[in-house]
Amino acid sequence: MEKKDIDWGNLSFGYIKTDKRFVSNFKNGAWDEGTMTDDAMVCISECAGVIQYAQTVFEGLKAYTTEDGHIVCFRPDLNAARIEESAKRLEMPVFPKERFLEAVDEVVKANAAYVPPYGSGATFYLRPVMFASSAVIGVKPAEEYQFRIFGTPVGPYFKGGAKPITIKVSDFDRAAPNGTGHIKAGLNYAMSLHAIVTAHNEGYAENLYLDPKTRTKVEETGGANFLFVTKDNKVVTPKSTSILPSITRRSLVQVAKEYLGLEAEEREITLEEVKDMAECGLCGTAAVISPVGKIVDHGKEIAFPSGMEKMGPITQKLYDTLTGIQMGRIEGPAGWVHKIM
Repeated sequence: MEKKDIDWGNLSFGYIKTDKRFVSNFKNGAWDEGTMTDDAMVCISECAGVIQYAQTVFEGLKAYTTEDGHIVCFRPDLNAARIEESAKRLEMPVFPKERFLEAVDEVVKANAAYVPPYGSGATFYLRPVMFASSAVIGVKPAEEYQFRIFGTPVGPYFKGGAKPITIKVSDFDRAAPNGTGHIKAGLNYAMSLHAIVTAHNEGYAENLYLDPKTRTKVEETGGANFLFVTKDNKVVTPKSTSILPSITRRSLVQVAKEYLGLEAEEREITLEEVKDMAECGLCGTAAVISPVGKIVDHGKEIAFPSGMEKMGPITQKLYDTLTGIQMGRIEGPAGWVHKIM
């Protein structure tokens, strides 16, 4: 198969229109069969539920070319399960898991020429999205919905390697107690935009959000979960009902235990104890792990021993092992790597 004429090594983390995407519509209480289309435009009512009341959920996952030349996805079954929970919370119809996985395969196969070659540092980012498409003027769930999966080739999140970043403790709350922080809904990300622009204007790369009830415990950033390493090499991640259950974070915890022989636990982490951690990272699909070198809490700096030059040693091992599994250099647990072609 001939690849597209793309400068793979200089791709940004941005959108490029590809040839095909999957589209299915929910009407009269059922999803239609769905179709592959070359039409990237969406035409909906000006009164559509997604426009009026932000009734939309989404996912993010990647397809990779492995060392032996296969194209694979990483744990897409967990994306299917997570979008199901997101849809239920926003009173949207569930798109069946089996059809979700089939659609992922179809989109990747139809756009295989856009999947970057092994060793390029680039990947094929897939965006499943569901939104209310029918008109709603009263505050209630819509009656019709559209589910789409499209993909785009993207470059590495960090050009030239992942340098540790400096983040700030935010004065804003990312989610409300008993709210929607645990699902992947567009409204959560809209709420974070003012906070992230504010952080950037103040010279910080991201925000650390505290729990909305007591504002004493670490939650997450606008788009990634936290991962800490203690001074005795224990991997610790925050436990909370108002953060998104990151697939990358869950995978890293399992890697720590089963591949690196480290103790790992999910528990509540107070901001007060962060100063005693040895390493810190933000984990998510886009970058896998973004190392954090410093956290600023209203003028008070928390500098991690791992420093501002490179990832800490445990974080680097976690990153290398997980990306090794994704790229086929290391054999992963059963079911982690989903072979498409």
